[in-house]
Amino acid sequence: MKDPKLLDLYSDYLLASFRMATATGLSELTDQALSHDKISRFLGQEEFSSKDYWRCIKPLVRKVEHVNAIIKIDDTIEEKPHTTENEVICWHWDHSKKPKAGLTKGINILNFLYHSPLGIEIPVTYEIVRKTEQYVDVKSGKVKRRSPRSKNEMVRDQLFVLHKYNRVPFRYVVWDTWFSSKENFDFVHRTLEKHFIGALKSNRKAALCLEDKLEGKFHRIDGLELQAGQAITVYIRGLDYPVQLIKQVFINKDGSSGDLYLVTNDLDLDAPTICTTYDKRWGVEVFHKSLKQNVGLEKSPTKHETSQCNHVFAAMVSWTKLELLSLKEQSNHFALKNKLYVKALRAAYDELQSLKGYISKIGQPNLSHTPLLR
Repeated sequence: MKDPKLLDLYSDYLLASFRMATATGLSELTDQALSHDKISRFLGQEEFSSKDYWRCIKPLVRKVEHVNAIIKIDDTIEEKPHTTENEVICWHWDHSKKPKAGLTKGINILNFLYHSPLGIEIPVTYEIVRKTEQYVDVKSGKVKRRSPRSKNEMVRDQLFVLHKYNRVPFRYVVWDTWFSSKENFDFVHRTLEKHFIGALKSNRKAALCLEDKLEGKFHRIDGLELQAGQAITVYIRGLDYPVQLIKQVFINKDGSSGDLYLVTNDLDLDAPTICTTYDKRWGVEVFHKSLKQNVGLEKSPTKHETSQCNHVFAAMVSWTKLELLSLKEQSNHFALKNKLYVKALRAAYDELQSLKGYISKIGQPNLSHTPLLR
C-alpha cells in the first residue's frame, strides 16, 4: 500500500473537515508541513486496490466477525454534476430520486456493509461502477456509456471473494428488489451455501406447492391470500427450491399504506425474525447518508479518475474511524460530528476575541459611537 501514514492523515482530515476536502486545505491544516503537491501526488499517482482496502480493515473485521453476521448490500451515487464525464463519473439510473426516479451524474458505488451481532458495522468491501464501453443508443442516437459487468455480477464476484478468500463469516445476505435476481438467489443458496433475505416486486410469480410448480401453476404474489406478518412456503418462478414468503404492511408519511414482500431460503425462520432481520438493512441507508455528510464523500473537487477513486477509498476508511469513535463515545455519527463542529466553532470564537483584543490595544479612532467594536 502506498504511504499508509498519509492515508491515515487524509482520512482524519475528512473526518474533521466541514468544507471541501482539498490538498491545499490539508496542507494549511499542517502549517505547510505537508506540501500541496505531495498530497495531490498521493491522491493521483496510483489507485488503491481492493486488496489495499482489505489490508486496512482486516484486523478490525477479525475482532468483530461472527457466524451470525449479516452482509447488507446496496449502492449509492456520489453526485458530481459539474465534473467532466469519464469512465467513473458518468450518468447512472437513480431509483432513490423522489418523487420520480431518473438519471444522476456521479460515481456509482456498490457497498457491502457487515453487521456484526457484537454491535458494530463495517464496510467490508465496495466496488466503483466503471462504464468503460461506449455505444450509440438506438432511440436517441446519442453516444452513451455502459459497464461490461452488471451490478448483480459485481455482487456475486465480491461475495465470492469475501467468502472464499477473505474468509469473512456471515449467515445472511440482505438486499432490496434491485438485487433480487434468480442468479443472485441461486449464488447465495448453492455456491455460498448461505441464507438470503430479499425484497420482491409484487409482480413476481410463485407456486403454492411443488405440484403446482411442476404443472406451471404460478400466481402473482400480490394476488395470493397472504395476511400481513404471515409466512408461507412457496416456489418462486425460476427457483427449484422452496422459500418462505412474507408480506409486510407499512404506513407512508402521507398516511397511505404499502406492501413489502420478503423472501428467504431459511425455512427455519419465523415471520417476526424475517422482518426484524430484513429491517436491519436500513442501516446501509444510514451508512450512505453518513458517508456523504460526515466524512466528505461528495466534497472532493478533484477531476481525475484516480484521484476521485482514492478519495472514495479514504472516505470509507474515515467512516470506519467514525464508527469506532461513535462506539467509544456511545453516540451516533451525526451527534459526534456536531460535537466536533461545536468545538471548532468555539475555537474560532476564541480566536476572534483574541483578534479583537489586539485591535483594541493598537487603538481605533472614531469608534466610540460603535458599541460592536470595543
